Parts: sequence; C-alpha cells; structure tokens
Amino acid sequence: MKSIIILAIAVLKLSGLSAQFVAKVEVKEPIQGLCNDKEVYSPFPMFKGQKQAVCAVTDEEIVKRLDSGATFLKDNPKTKDKGMVGLWINCKGEMVKCEMDNKTKDATLDSQIVAVFSALGKWEAGSIDGKPVDTYRLFSFEIKKGKIALH
Repeated sequence: MKSIIILAIAVLKLSGLSAQFVAKVEVKEPIQGLCNDKEVYSPFPMFKGQKQAVCAVTDEEIVKRLDSGATFLKDNPKTKDKGMVGLWINCKGEMVKCEMDNKTKDATLDSQIVAVFSALGKWEAGSIDGKPVDTYRLFSFEIKKGKIALH
C-alpha cells in the first residue's frame, strides 16, 4: 500500500511538468532557399511557443483559387479523391518548395494543385519560442463531386 501511495505522489508531481514537443523535419536532399536545412520544423500551434507558417491568403481563398485553377475538376465533375500538399517555407516567410506529399489518382490534377499553392505569395514564417524558423506545412484535402475542401 505504501508503494502505491508513493507511486501516486510521483505521478502527480510529474504530471505537473510540461514537456515541450517539437517536431523536427528531416531534410533528405538539399532544398534551395532554406535558412538552415538542419533545423526545419513542423510546429504545433497548440503547444506554447510554437507557431506554424501562415499564408496571407485565407483557407477559404485558397479553396476558391483551387476551384478556379484546378481545371481538371471542372472537366471531371464526379471526381472523388484526396491528397496532401507539402510546403517548405523558410525563416523569411518565402515558400521555397511545394510538392504533393500524398498524390491524387491523376498527375494533371496534382500539377494544377501544386501550381495554385505555389502562387500563394508571401507567408509569415513559422516560429519556435519567438524565433523564425524554416517550416514544413502540410495541407490535406478531399475532393467530392469535383469540389475540393481543405482539412
């Protein structure tokens, strides 16, 4: 019984400690334009001191641009698919690379989606404890009846 009480006290004390989880991204090949390819992060805004890169364009506007720029969807209105776009944003707020992380079933659609994301313009750099850092940002999307939605 005494050991259970000691264990319970230890657990309560340790639960008061807040561990900071920071997701560091491994860069497998050089990416032109990163400030430091050894220090690339995917911040979690729910953790104190972490801020993901933010585009000047809202998610709603991105969807509008995808609706007009992804002409594949107009030509194929019954399309049902999903995917993910990965964006590499440097510590200055510049998107230095955009690529499909999880591709859709059609290469033409993928290239149109990448073209829209590549043209989004300036970003506010992500940060860790107030310091701007290179970040990797993922946008997942789903397509139903030819309409795209970000998640």
